[in-house]
Parts: sequence; structure tokens; C-alpha cells
Amino acid sequence: MQTDFSPDWHPVAPSAGLHAGANIVAGFAAGQELALWRAADGRAQAWENRCPHRSVRFTLGTVAGDQLACAYHGWQYAAGSGQCTRIPAHPAMQVPQSVCAKVFDVSEAAGMLWVRLAASGTADVPRDDAVPSGWSFGRTLSVRADLAQVRDALAARGFATQGSHAALRGRLGGVDTVALLLDARPQLAFLHLWTEATPGSAAMATLHRAARELRAAVEALQPPQAAP
Repeated sequence: MQTDFSPDWHPVAPSAGLHAGANIVAGFAAGQELALWRAADGRAQAWENRCPHRSVRFTLGTVAGDQLACAYHGWQYAAGSGQCTRIPAHPAMQVPQSVCAKVFDVSEAAGMLWVRLAASGTADVPRDDAVPSGWSFGRTLSVRADLAQVRDALAARGFATQGSHAALRGRLGGVDTVALLLDARPQLAFLHLWTEATPGSAAMATLHRAARELRAAVEALQPPQAAP
């Protein structure tokens, strides 16, 4: 397996969770809150989850074809550029070019939506071989810990890096698994688990149980939170 793509790319969410011209999914990467959606033509989008007008979260809004509409005043923004195209309260007004949502680079590979937050950098993108062909998505596991601690816990269970900082492969509960690691925000990591097990099988149930045990073990090591 070769997965030597740039570490700038973050595996944010499974691609199958985004439906063309339909839903908006919240995501995080390295502390950045994201609004994930697909235009009607299927193009995946990853935007800062903030309307530039009144900072209302885009995830409260709606998808209208190739436009994302804010829930507050209905301002609409174009897929790809993030440029505001319509202000319903002033339909005859020419929208200033400066009104633009912050848009991030997106790549789809290995069944995942990958986001690059950096404005520039290597052109290398994730590839489908980050996960073996024919494998199934198991689950996304959230862990209240830093990503480094999660990585250490996986390494202690025999997981090894598969050519990229984001992909580790090993056996969880005896089930062959690839964990795609996401630094969501401080003290919160996500593991997107892909596996040889088939959905609904006993092996998949075993994987889910082992994943919960992993989370409990890592979170048990965290220092207690100070009282407010």
C-alpha cells in the first residue's frame, strides 16, 4: 500500500454522508470548523462554517442547486468560489466581490472527503489505496484526547503507519483495520475505521466493541477537568 500524499490533507468525513444538492454536514480539522456539502452536480465542498454576513453557521442553512444559502437572511454563495451571488432583501443590488465565503481545497479518495486548510503547498493528493479495495466503512470514533495519544495507543496495539501520517493499519479486536486519523481540535481526535469485515457481521460487531474499549482506555488516561 502506498499512501505518500501530503500531510496537509485531513480525512474529515466519509464521502457517502454527503448527498448532491441536499444535506450540509459539520466537520472539524485542526481546530477549523467546516461546513461540508455537495453541489447538485456532485462537486464536494468544504467551507469555513461561517457566513461572512453575520457569522451564522452555514450548517444551519440549505443547499439550493450549486448554491449554499445562509439560514439567517438567505444570502446565497456559489459552489467552488464561495462568491456571494444573491442577497434576497436587495435583489437588484450588485453583490460586492468582497463578500465571499472561505473555501478550502477538497479531494475524495478511499471513501473519504479530505480537506486541505493550507492556502498553498504540495499538489499531492490522497489516493484510493489509503484503504484496501473492497473494504467497508466501520465507524467514526471520537476520542476526547490529543491525536498523539491516540496514535500511541494504536501503536501499542500493533498498528503501523501505512506511508502517511493519517493512515495506520493493524488489528483491532482481531479484525484487520485501517484507521484514518483526524486532529479535529485540541483534545478531540477522530478515527475513521475501515475494515475487511462486512457490515452486520460478527466481525464488524467485534470491531465496534474493540473501538469503544480503545476509546475508554485512552480517555481514562486524561487528567480530570478543573471545576468551572
